[in-house]
Amino acid sequence: MLPVLGFLADGNDHRPDEVEEALGRKFHLTKEEQATLLPSGKQRRFANRANWAGSYLRQAGLIESPQRGVWRISAKGKQVLAERPERIDIKFLERFPEFVEFRAPKRDEERSVQAPTSQETASGETPEELLETVHEKLQGDLQAELLRRVKAASPRFFEELVIDLLVKMGYGGTRRDAGQAIGRSGDGGIDGIIKEDALGLDAVYVQAKRWDAGTIGRPEIQKFAGALQGHRARKGVFITTAEFTQEARSFVQSIDSKIVLIDGRELVGLMLRHGVGVTIKNSYEVKQVDSDYFSEE
Repeated sequence: MLPVLGFLADGNDHRPDEVEEALGRKFHLTKEEQATLLPSGKQRRFANRANWAGSYLRQAGLIESPQRGVWRISAKGKQVLAERPERIDIKFLERFPEFVEFRAPKRDEERSVQAPTSQETASGETPEELLETVHEKLQGDLQAELLRRVKAASPRFFEELVIDLLVKMGYGGTRRDAGQAIGRSGDGGIDGIIKEDALGLDAVYVQAKRWDAGTIGRPEIQKFAGALQGHRARKGVFITTAEFTQEARSFVQSIDSKIVLIDGRELVGLMLRHGVGVTIKNSYEVKQVDSDYFSEE
């Protein structure tokens, strides 16, 4: 927040993207660092922090917005800079009644959604980052539990799971088509053949192995690749609850056939993304002000 206020010290009007660009230069950030996304992948982390810094400074009355999309330092902001503070954070801003009022929950039921001041101050994360950090932790715990359940399931259940997932991802045609295709072949290292799309313009050969422990190495993948060649097939998917060795992953990069390897972590990640084996417990919406609505131009 201090660098944002310092950049605005010239008293001129600046757009948030100008401030962000100046901060990038000040911190010597590379383009890659500035492009780093939040875990959700929907917003750049650096832009998120710069905008929240401006929002907090505005709520404290240290900067003002004379028009939409424009920041300018206020008289109060100039007074703060004259004090030569070493740091401006949430604790610093709590000296201003406007900011305290902004942060104070208006009703008892809002207390549960108000981010703890001490946590924000200690972590330096924005509210979105705090939410996404908690969400990542919950997702990680859920993935671990999912993988444990999948490994404990029967081979037949695992085949059904693979069918459900592939259909949800858009492969295999109908559920009935995929169910008839997978778990019936067992021909030379191939567990089934599914349609790549609803029209069946191409075929994808599938190998599904539920392993409780251990890794899958190059020999298993070579066997699968050989089975593809025997069927003059070009595409294959090897799905397992185990992990692949680096030799196995390197091997699929060196052959003509396109083989996709999906290990246990990737499998449960796809299950979460496509809603297989999970249900929605709670759903929260994060809304923001619609600036266009309030524009009187």
